[in-house]
Amino acid sequence: EVRLVASGGGYVQPGGSLRLSCAASGFDFSASDMSWVRQAPGKELEWVSIFKVFTGRAYYTDSVEGRFTISKDNAKNTLYLQMDSLKTEDTAVYSCATGWGTSASDFVGQGTQVTVSS
Repeated sequence: EVRLVASGGGYVQPGGSLRLSCAASGFDFSASDMSWVRQAPGKELEWVSIFKVFTGRAYYTDSVEGRFTISKDNAKNTLYLQMDSLKTEDTAVYSCATGWGTSASDFVGQGTQVTVSS
């Protein structure tokens, strides 16, 4: 059974930082492209970042480029998202996902709430 459990969310002021973690189990994590996605209240699911296994490269949506960093620890079966210079518009439930997290074949796990507010 595929299981993805995100943690590390919380309440932070604008300009602050948070580090999210996602514990993965039930599949070959080391061989899988992994993403972070988010969903803000009243909005659709949004892809945030992906770590591509074949190239070892990371990609980001424009709104977080330069502020967020995705990383993958295969030894710990854990995906991370370091979020710096947080903005109020980053407020959302953040989840990790297999693949891009936006197709029917992808698995999106349990999320963690991030609230950015002064």
